Amino acid sequence: MNISKTLIPCLLTGITVLTACSKKEKPLSIKVENTLNIDRTFETIELSNTFLKLERLDNIGIRNSQTGDFVVTQMVDTNADGLSDQILFQPQLSANSEIIYDIVSITDTITPKAETVCYSRFVPERTDDYAWENDKVAFRVYGPTAQKLAEEGDPAGTLSSGVDAWLKRVSYPVIDKWYKETTEGTGSYHQDTGEGLDNFHVGVSRGVGGIAAKIDSMFYISKNYTKWKTITNGPIRTSFYLEYETWNAAGHVISESRIINLDRGNNLSKFTLTINGIQDIYAGLTLHEKDGKVSGNTNMGWVSYWQPHGDSELGTAIVADKNTFLAFETYDTEAKDLSNAFAHLKVENNQVVYYAGFGWKKSNQFETKEQWENYLNTFSECINTPLKVSLVE
Repeated sequence: MNISKTLIPCLLTGITVLTACSKKEKPLSIKVENTLNIDRTFETIELSNTFLKLERLDNIGIRNSQTGDFVVTQMVDTNADGLSDQILFQPQLSANSEIIYDIVSITDTITPKAETVCYSRFVPERTDDYAWENDKVAFRVYGPTAQKLAEEGDPAGTLSSGVDAWLKRVSYPVIDKWYKETTEGTGSYHQDTGEGLDNFHVGVSRGVGGIAAKIDSMFYISKNYTKWKTITNGPIRTSFYLEYETWNAAGHVISESRIINLDRGNNLSKFTLTINGIQDIYAGLTLHEKDGKVSGNTNMGWVSYWQPHGDSELGTAIVADKNTFLAFETYDTEAKDLSNAFAHLKVENNQVVYYAGFGWKKSNQFETKEQWENYLNTFSECINTPLKVSLVE
């Protein structure tokens, strides 16, 4: 449906184009630019009501001004006041290209519908896990009840601030299904019946993205998360908040909380940590049986571990902004579960951002170590040269 960018009626059937306060009544539009020589997909644009200069984002749609097609969007209430203050979408741009999008007020159901594939929740039926997934990968972490049980010697407990990987090989959500089957005894997420499984051992390791503090030559780690809050679920992103009890690293008293995002089409979760008491941290990848290969690229800001895993192969990785990623190293010890590959990351203004995740060969996403590392290089290029978004004046 074509709508003129000059004078238009205030109300059209189903759609109202938002206008700025000017005589020409131009539609509210944004320009998204890709300055890299690669195609860009599955990168999420965040538009706030402040950026768009709108009081409310209710019933807002985003439409490609050239094709007239609406894109899938997701509204987010970032400050928990009951009102959406952010709208998400994932544009698809060819190399070295730009697209103009119109921001329109929708009065009928005309935007494309999409299922919630980015999903997370607290899992009380399995002690107190917090689990999250998208169409590519799934993860979980462990809560205070699991910690208490472990410290009391109960085998049902888990004492770990590491991140567990659930190896899924289907694009639809599996978290609820796998937990239900396991708790009811009708199945087990430790067995692969075609959707994938959890055969990734974490223990006290860093799993896929747990952190540590290094003082002299010793690594110190926190315990389980203590508080949680789900921020959003939807077709584009799941986001949630975790808080950890203050922990001690050789006299450094460290407080930590984090917001974790996982977006559609991505193999890596984004970790945004607020941390006090230390100026650098180490995000780790467990080395399991130490039969894999650690690789990394400091200039591109990533470290990876590619390993044999069951009847397949698995790549895990940490990626960070080049200005945050200081170095990578391998810590090898005889102590159980404490051998990890680490990304050394700089903390600035009490915050550090990094991405952690995996690619499982059996999911048919990555066949080789080289394909996995190519993905990491491309991912690094994109986070270091984000899509440019501007209002069209």
